[in-house]
Amino acid sequence: MAEKRSLGKEFTKGLLKENPVLRLVLGTCPTLAVTTSVESALGMGAAAAIVLVCSNIVISALRKVIPSKVRIPCYIVVIAAFVTIVQMLVKAFLPQIDEQLGVYLPLIVVNCIILGRAEAFAGKNPIVASALDGLGMGVGFTAALLAMGAIRELLGAGTLLGHQIIPGAIAPMIIFILPPGGFFVFGMLIACANRLAERKGKPRATLSCGSCPMADACAHAACETAEAKEGEAK
Repeated sequence: MAEKRSLGKEFTKGLLKENPVLRLVLGTCPTLAVTTSVESALGMGAAAAIVLVCSNIVISALRKVIPSKVRIPCYIVVIAAFVTIVQMLVKAFLPQIDEQLGVYLPLIVVNCIILGRAEAFAGKNPIVASALDGLGMGVGFTAALLAMGAIRELLGAGTLLGHQIIPGAIAPMIIFILPPGGFFVFGMLIACANRLAERKGKPRATLSCGSCPMADACAHAACETAEAKEGEAK
Protein backbone atom coordinates (compact mmCIF):
# COMPACT_ATOMS: atom_id res chain seq x y z
CA MET A 1 0.00 0.00 0.00
CA ALA A 2 2.85 2.37 0.89
CA GLU A 3 4.49 1.64 -2.45
CA LYS A 4 1.25 2.45 -4.31
CA ARG A 5 0.98 5.77 -2.44
CA SER A 6 4.60 6.53 -3.29
CA LEU A 7 4.08 5.77 -6.98
CA GLY A 8 0.92 7.86 -6.99
CA LYS A 9 2.90 10.74 -5.48
CA GLU A 10 5.47 10.50 -8.28
CA PHE A 11 2.65 11.06 -10.78
CA THR A 12 0.70 13.79 -8.98
CA LYS A 13 3.69 15.97 -8.02
CA GLY A 14 4.05 17.17 -11.61
CA LEU A 15 0.46 18.40 -11.81
CA LEU A 16 0.81 21.34 -9.41
CA LYS A 17 3.29 20.83 -6.57
CA GLU A 18 6.25 20.58 -8.99
CA ASN A 19 4.56 21.72 -12.18
CA PRO A 20 7.47 22.16 -14.61
CA VAL A 21 6.13 25.42 -16.04
CA LEU A 22 4.34 27.14 -13.16
CA ARG A 23 6.45 25.95 -10.23
CA LEU A 24 9.89 25.03 -11.60
CA VAL A 25 9.74 27.66 -14.36
CA LEU A 26 11.22 25.33 -16.97
CA GLY A 27 10.43 25.04 -20.67
CA THR A 28 9.41 28.70 -20.93
CA CYS A 29 10.52 29.07 -24.57
CA PRO A 30 8.00 26.59 -26.08
CA THR A 31 5.45 27.66 -23.47
CA LEU A 32 5.47 31.23 -24.75
CA ALA A 33 5.95 30.36 -28.42
CA VAL A 34 3.28 27.75 -29.13
CA THR A 35 0.41 28.80 -26.87
CA THR A 36 -1.28 31.14 -29.34
CA SER A 37 -3.97 28.48 -29.78
CA VAL A 38 -5.31 25.47 -27.89
CA GLU A 39 -4.55 23.15 -30.81
CA SER A 40 -0.84 23.98 -30.98
CA ALA A 41 -0.56 23.92 -27.17
CA LEU A 42 -2.11 20.46 -27.04
CA GLY A 43 0.15 19.24 -29.84
CA MET A 44 3.31 20.43 -28.10
CA GLY A 45 2.19 19.12 -24.71
CA ALA A 46 1.31 15.68 -26.06
CA ALA A 47 4.56 15.39 -28.01
CA ALA A 48 6.66 16.41 -25.01
CA ALA A 49 4.75 14.05 -22.70
CA ILE A 50 5.35 11.08 -25.02
CA VAL A 51 9.06 11.87 -25.23
CA LEU A 52 9.22 12.36 -21.46
CA VAL A 53 7.67 8.98 -20.64
CA CYS A 54 9.61 7.01 -23.26
CA SER A 55 13.00 8.61 -22.53
CA ASN A 56 12.51 8.22 -18.76
CA ILE A 57 11.78 4.52 -19.18
CA VAL A 58 14.84 3.86 -21.38
CA ILE A 59 17.20 6.00 -19.28
CA SER A 60 16.00 4.33 -16.09
CA ALA A 61 16.49 0.89 -17.63
CA LEU A 62 20.04 1.82 -18.66
CA ARG A 63 20.95 3.82 -15.55
CA LYS A 64 23.40 1.15 -14.29
CA VAL A 65 25.00 0.74 -17.71
CA ILE A 66 25.56 4.37 -18.74
CA PRO A 67 28.92 5.66 -17.41
CA SER A 68 28.53 8.68 -15.15
CA LYS A 69 31.04 10.80 -17.10
CA VAL A 70 29.08 10.56 -20.36
CA ARG A 71 25.55 10.37 -18.98
CA ILE A 72 24.41 13.75 -20.39
CA PRO A 73 25.42 12.96 -24.01
CA CYS A 74 23.80 9.54 -23.64
CA TYR A 75 20.59 11.09 -22.31
CA ILE A 76 20.50 13.51 -25.24
CA VAL A 77 20.94 10.67 -27.74
CA VAL A 78 18.03 8.75 -26.19
CA ILE A 79 15.82 11.86 -26.10
CA ALA A 80 16.75 12.78 -29.69
CA ALA A 81 15.78 9.31 -30.89
CA PHE A 82 12.28 9.59 -29.43
CA VAL A 83 11.87 13.18 -30.64
CA THR A 84 12.73 12.04 -34.16
CA ILE A 85 10.13 9.26 -33.98
CA VAL A 86 7.46 11.64 -32.67
CA GLN A 87 8.31 14.24 -35.30
CA MET A 88 8.02 11.68 -38.10
CA LEU A 89 4.64 10.51 -36.80
CA VAL A 90 3.35 14.07 -36.50
CA LYS A 91 4.53 14.90 -40.02
CA ALA A 92 2.80 11.80 -41.37
CA PHE A 93 -0.51 11.94 -39.54
CA LEU A 94 -0.88 15.51 -38.22
CA PRO A 95 0.73 17.82 -40.79
CA GLN A 96 -1.30 20.80 -39.56
CA ILE A 97 0.13 20.44 -36.05
CA ASP A 98 3.61 19.99 -37.50
CA GLU A 99 3.22 23.25 -39.42
CA GLN A 100 1.97 25.10 -36.33
CA LEU A 101 4.77 23.88 -34.07
CA GLY A 102 7.47 24.42 -36.68
CA VAL A 103 11.01 24.35 -35.29
CA TYR A 104 9.78 23.95 -31.70
CA LEU A 105 8.91 20.28 -32.30
CA PRO A 106 12.50 19.12 -33.02
CA LEU A 107 13.72 21.49 -30.29
CA ILE A 108 12.07 19.20 -27.74
CA VAL A 109 15.50 17.51 -27.79
CA VAL A 110 16.94 20.37 -25.74
CA ASN A 111 13.84 21.04 -23.64
CA CYS A 112 15.19 21.46 -20.11
CA ILE A 113 12.15 19.70 -18.61
CA ILE A 114 12.97 16.43 -20.39
CA LEU A 115 16.72 16.55 -19.78
CA GLY A 116 16.04 17.67 -16.21
CA ARG A 117 13.83 14.66 -15.41
CA ALA A 118 16.41 12.35 -16.96
CA GLU A 119 19.19 13.82 -14.83
CA ALA A 120 17.26 14.41 -11.61
CA PHE A 121 14.99 11.35 -11.54
CA ALA A 122 15.13 8.69 -14.27
CA GLY A 123 18.89 8.22 -13.95
CA LYS A 124 18.49 7.38 -10.26
CA ASN A 125 15.16 5.56 -9.92
CA PRO A 126 13.39 2.34 -11.08
CA ILE A 127 11.50 2.08 -14.36
CA VAL A 128 7.91 2.25 -13.06
CA ALA A 129 8.57 5.28 -10.86
CA SER A 130 10.43 6.99 -13.73
CA ALA A 131 7.56 6.33 -16.13
CA LEU A 132 5.04 7.82 -13.69
CA ASP A 133 7.33 10.78 -13.04
CA GLY A 134 7.54 11.44 -16.79
CA LEU A 135 3.79 11.01 -17.23
CA GLY A 136 3.00 13.38 -14.35
CA MET A 137 5.42 16.02 -15.58
CA GLY A 138 4.09 15.62 -19.12
CA VAL A 139 0.48 16.04 -18.00
CA GLY A 140 1.44 19.05 -15.87
CA PHE A 141 3.32 20.61 -18.80
CA THR A 142 0.37 19.98 -21.12
CA ALA A 143 -2.12 21.42 -18.61
CA ALA A 144 -0.08 24.62 -18.27
CA LEU A 145 0.16 24.97 -22.05
CA LEU A 146 -3.57 24.35 -22.47
CA ALA A 147 -4.42 26.97 -19.85
CA MET A 148 -2.23 29.53 -21.59
CA GLY A 149 -3.45 28.52 -25.05
CA ALA A 150 -7.12 28.74 -24.06
CA ILE A 151 -6.75 32.20 -22.49
CA ARG A 152 -4.67 33.62 -25.34
CA GLU A 153 -6.82 32.18 -28.13
CA LEU A 154 -10.09 33.19 -26.48
CA LEU A 155 -9.05 36.77 -25.69
CA GLY A 156 -6.80 37.27 -28.71
CA ALA A 157 -8.89 35.69 -31.45
CA GLY A 158 -12.31 35.12 -29.84
CA THR A 159 -12.17 31.40 -30.64
CA LEU A 160 -11.49 28.05 -28.99
CA LEU A 161 -10.25 25.18 -31.16
CA GLY A 162 -11.25 27.25 -34.16
CA HIS A 163 -14.86 27.72 -33.06
CA GLN A 164 -16.10 31.29 -32.63
CA ILE A 165 -16.89 31.89 -28.95
CA ILE A 166 -16.85 35.66 -28.59
CA PRO A 167 -19.37 37.34 -30.97
CA GLY A 168 -17.83 38.87 -34.06
CA ALA A 169 -19.22 42.28 -33.10
CA ILE A 170 -16.74 42.36 -30.19
CA ALA A 171 -13.21 43.02 -31.41
CA PRO A 172 -10.67 40.56 -29.92
CA MET A 173 -7.63 41.85 -28.05
CA ILE A 174 -4.97 40.84 -30.58
CA ILE A 175 -2.17 41.61 -28.13
CA PHE A 176 -2.90 38.31 -26.37
CA ILE A 177 -1.68 36.29 -29.35
CA LEU A 178 1.44 38.45 -29.60
CA PRO A 179 4.58 37.98 -27.44
CA PRO A 180 3.64 40.68 -24.85
CA GLY A 181 0.31 38.94 -24.26
CA GLY A 182 2.09 35.63 -23.82
CA PHE A 183 4.36 37.06 -21.13
CA PHE A 184 1.38 38.67 -19.37
CA VAL A 185 -0.68 35.45 -19.27
CA PHE A 186 2.39 33.47 -18.21
CA GLY A 187 3.02 35.86 -15.34
CA MET A 188 -0.61 35.75 -14.22
CA LEU A 189 -0.65 31.94 -14.18
CA ILE A 190 2.58 31.82 -12.16
CA ALA A 191 1.09 34.36 -9.73
CA CYS A 192 -1.98 32.12 -9.31
CA ALA A 193 0.23 29.06 -8.79
CA ASN A 194 2.27 30.97 -6.19
CA ARG A 195 -0.91 31.98 -4.40
CA LEU A 196 -2.08 28.38 -4.20
CA ALA A 197 1.35 27.28 -3.02
CA GLU A 198 1.43 29.92 -0.26
CA ARG A 199 -1.96 28.77 1.02
CA LYS A 200 -0.49 25.28 1.41
CA GLY A 201 2.65 26.59 3.06
CA LYS A 202 4.89 26.00 0.05
CA PRO A 203 7.55 28.43 -1.24
CA ARG A 204 6.98 30.63 -4.28
CA ALA A 205 8.36 29.70 -7.68
CA THR A 206 11.71 31.46 -8.13
CA LEU A 207 14.08 32.00 -11.04
CA SER A 208 17.33 30.70 -9.58
CA CYS A 209 19.95 28.03 -10.15
CA GLY A 210 18.03 25.81 -7.74
CA SER A 211 15.36 25.16 -10.37
CA CYS A 212 17.90 24.20 -13.04
CA PRO A 213 18.24 20.45 -13.73
CA MET A 214 22.00 20.88 -14.16
CA ALA A 215 22.51 22.77 -10.91
CA ASP A 216 24.55 20.00 -9.28
CA ALA A 217 27.11 20.03 -12.09
CA CYS A 218 27.27 23.79 -12.58
CA ALA A 219 30.03 25.98 -11.13
CA HIS A 220 27.78 29.05 -11.21
CA ALA A 221 25.20 27.22 -9.08
CA ALA A 222 27.89 26.27 -6.60
CA CYS A 223 28.95 29.93 -6.34
CA GLU A 224 25.34 30.99 -5.86
CA THR A 225 24.89 28.45 -3.04
CA ALA A 226 28.13 29.55 -1.39
CA GLU A 227 27.09 33.22 -1.56
CA ALA A 228 23.71 32.39 -0.03
CA LYS A 229 25.35 30.52 2.86
CA GLU A 230 27.81 33.38 3.38
CA GLY A 231 24.91 35.85 3.49
CA GLU A 232 23.10 33.71 6.08
CA ALA A 233 26.26 33.53 8.21
CA LYS A 234 26.54 37.33 8.23
